[in-house]
Amino acid sequence: MIQAKRIVGVLLAMVLVLSVLAACGTEDSQGSPNKKYVLKFNHVLSESEPFHQGFLNWAERVKERTNGGLEIQVFPSAQLGVEEDIIEQLKQGVNVGQNTDSARLGMYVPDIAVMNAPYFVNSIEEVEKLNELPSVKKWMEELENKHGIKVLSFNWVQGFRHMVTNKPIRTPQDLKGLRIRTPGVPIWQESVRALGASPVALPFGEVYVGLQQGAIDGAELVYRNVTGGKLYEASKYISETKHILLINFEVISKKFFDSLPKEYQDILVEEANKAGLETSRIMEQEAEQIKQELIGKGMTIVSDVDIEAFKKAGEAAYEKLNLTEVRDRIYKEMGKTP
Repeated sequence: MIQAKRIVGVLLAMVLVLSVLAACGTEDSQGSPNKKYVLKFNHVLSESEPFHQGFLNWAERVKERTNGGLEIQVFPSAQLGVEEDIIEQLKQGVNVGQNTDSARLGMYVPDIAVMNAPYFVNSIEEVEKLNELPSVKKWMEELENKHGIKVLSFNWVQGFRHMVTNKPIRTPQDLKGLRIRTPGVPIWQESVRALGASPVALPFGEVYVGLQQGAIDGAELVYRNVTGGKLYEASKYISETKHILLINFEVISKKFFDSLPKEYQDILVEEANKAGLETSRIMEQEAEQIKQELIGKGMTIVSDVDIEAFKKAGEAAYEKLNLTEVRDRIYKEMGKTP
């Protein structure tokens, strides 16, 4: 009797396994269209940010074009964890993705950090050109092959970063002695230092409290971050230094990407690029509206900034991190004058 029960148990287990396999479909070396794939995508921004809606649009289009075969689940406000941890997870093959920037990717491929250096590019159109450059393509290949990081798109431009403080900033000298929040990676730290301030590494979610409690004197952010984080309640001025055009990268695990059917891979990349450009242009167009909104909330916009003085000061960041030659090579490939 006991032996019979064991046989029945084994048979039931086999039926269960076979039913699961049948539901998932068979998978070849590059994935199967009959299997459902899920990508959990993390970002640090709030749900009110245009990027969040852009990620939702991307997810909807991918799901529609793959007939539900590939689902992107979007998690705002770092719900899956901090950025660095997510990147480490995806390097190991976990089915997660992260909105990041070249500053953090520069921890793996140092030259790529130049894309977040002071006054590197000035427009969305210039960012589009970067996609076709030999040097940039080489960086992407290195991220994939050496580190397991697949870049889907970097057509996501949040806009120019400015100084958010409680005093007006018009020249690098005005930043002297100020503690300015910036992410804790070399290119951000050195850029803020080169522009005249003392950099303080702090997660975006802690900027509001940091300003209120005086742990920092300011932060360097795009306009939408100021409204999204309600920083107008803790700071009085936005000085339009335009010191960095913030390029964002959408990255996932190369191992996960390679497991997808070729058709899904193409759709994932195509829709990421499309949604990125759409969202970038929306943010560019809404900048003036946000400025007026912030003025209405009591902030003062400082526009008479000595940009040339800041550009000159920013050169120190390139020199400190040995990126001057890298920048000049990229400019040559772009046909851009340094």
